[in-house]
Amino acid sequence: MIRLYSKVKKFWFVFFVLFSCLHLNGQGSATEDPSVGDISNYTLKPSDLVRVEVFQEPDLLKEIRVSADGTVILPLIGKIKIGGRTIEESQELIRELYDRDYLVNPQVNLLIVEYSPRLVEVLGQVNRPGFVTIRPEKGLTLVEAIAGANGFTRLGKKETVRLKRKDSDGNVVVMKINVQKILRDPEAKDIQLQEGDIIFVDEKMF
Repeated sequence: MIRLYSKVKKFWFVFFVLFSCLHLNGQGSATEDPSVGDISNYTLKPSDLVRVEVFQEPDLLKEIRVSADGTVILPLIGKIKIGGRTIEESQELIRELYDRDYLVNPQVNLLIVEYSPRLVEVLGQVNRPGFVTIRPEKGLTLVEAIAGANGFTRLGKKETVRLKRKDSDGNVVVMKINVQKILRDPEAKDIQLQEGDIIFVDEKMF
């Protein structure tokens, strides 16, 4: 009887561990892809395409792009501003507005269907000058941006790549970065780029 009890206890323990692992793996896979809107602290921007769902209210389903002034128009509640708010804050705002006059304790889910493009510009001695997109889920480094512009030309000066950026006060700051060192030295730290950065690769002087 004691042996049987021990086996049963062991079985339930193994079952619990497996269930917990599967449950956690499921949660992890849901948050790894931001295209389904799981980055709750992402700040919504104009041109983001969002999907608003209200549980058990299919008529209120809306897929809409955030306008230039940060607003969207939703069924019943009309125009509201979600640009500049996080996904979590926007969900709560929409929930409150529906709860105020139309529904009892509504469950609102806001998903990002498509992010607005966040761009940096790469100019000078690269093979394809122009804009490179920052992926929201990963970001973009200086080396990755140059690679996105098809790399240096044979005349590209890797030792003094210029990065132009606006600081929080709106002042333009120019940094000179030795990309050659970043490429050769595993210990060298790459530069994380920000939206609106401009990278310029000078020509070698012979």
